[in-house]
Amino acid sequence: MKNEIDAYPIHVPQGDLDDLAHRLARTRWPDAGTVADGSQGPQRERIRALVKRWRHGYDWRRAEALLNGWGSSRTVIDGLGFHFLHIRSPHAHATPLLLTHGWPGSILEFRDVIGPLTQPQAHGGAAADAFHLVIPALPGFGFSDKPTDPGWGVGRTARAFGELMRRLGYADRWVAQGGDWGAAVTTALAHMRAPGLAGIHLNMVMFQPTEEEIAQASPEEQRMLQDAARYRKEYSGYMTLQCTRPQSVGFALADSPVGLASWLYALFQDVTDSSGEPERVIALDHLIDDVMLYWLPNAGPSSARFYWEGAREMAHGMPAAPVPLPAGVSMFPGEQMRLSRRWAASRFADLRFFGEAARGGHFAAMENPETFVEHVRATFRTMT
Repeated sequence: MKNEIDAYPIHVPQGDLDDLAHRLARTRWPDAGTVADGSQGPQRERIRALVKRWRHGYDWRRAEALLNGWGSSRTVIDGLGFHFLHIRSPHAHATPLLLTHGWPGSILEFRDVIGPLTQPQAHGGAAADAFHLVIPALPGFGFSDKPTDPGWGVGRTARAFGELMRRLGYADRWVAQGGDWGAAVTTALAHMRAPGLAGIHLNMVMFQPTEEEIAQASPEEQRMLQDAARYRKEYSGYMTLQCTRPQSVGFALADSPVGLASWLYALFQDVTDSSGEPERVIALDHLIDDVMLYWLPNAGPSSARFYWEGAREMAHGMPAAPVPLPAGVSMFPGEQMRLSRRWAASRFADLRFFGEAARGGHFAAMENPETFVEHVRATFRTMT
């Protein structure tokens, strides 16, 4: 039925888990490489340790129960099925909040902020800080459908998510948050002035500094430029490949769980605030949960193609006008693509909040959920 929202309990067949175990047991490992650090990519022993836990002690059914307990649902929008979590706050007047993940994240990257955002009084907040949460998987990610035709990029996804909020009964007033591709989708929603959207919060801003900003950069801004340059030079190979030839790596991501895990792990290694050891800031089982949301639905190849779609959209240029809706921005020190308050001021027509965290990186909600929640609350308090 059109506009129907269906419960979507996840029950992965045991045969799929048995197949995974068989593949892990038969892994053919690469040699150790020629360097003793992560400059060539993930170190073999780190992936060996991840796989050891994956095979002995990790429990997918625990993650499955979490997803099902958080209102696992599905609806079809514009011909594509979307999987999403819908977690209503016990506070009837809570503000609806759309949370959008990126790559190589998933809907589970928000697990540690769900409680504080929906039940703030139990987590140091006030009833007025309560949110109803909608957490969708991007097209081709997780248990959302895989597009079979081109065109499912940032703009079309944003329109679908706006429709999702309307379909859930939140058309009058809602807010949105995102990082990575989620930041792009959230920003697109603001530029298109999605019906009912009152404001946004971003923990990453997609921007290019102007020649004038580069020339006049303060010492702090110069460090930001240096980190961005390092990201482009040393860490962005995955992005170039996925923007241009995603299907080339897609065969490996579909066939080898260890290949998939190492491909995803590389970015957790490079852009967390962990000195290249993501297990220090993100529980190993949480990292494996994230990999499973790519492996089980075979979403490695389709998620990589989202970059191909995004690259074609960006070839036409990003909107030149400032983001028109009220906004908040959080900068975490381990994020490689950062901007200063001064640079942000010219890119947002109504910047209500700008916060700098003491720790955390690209995966803000996973690495520093306390500050993430604090900044989200502070942003949207200004929009009541």
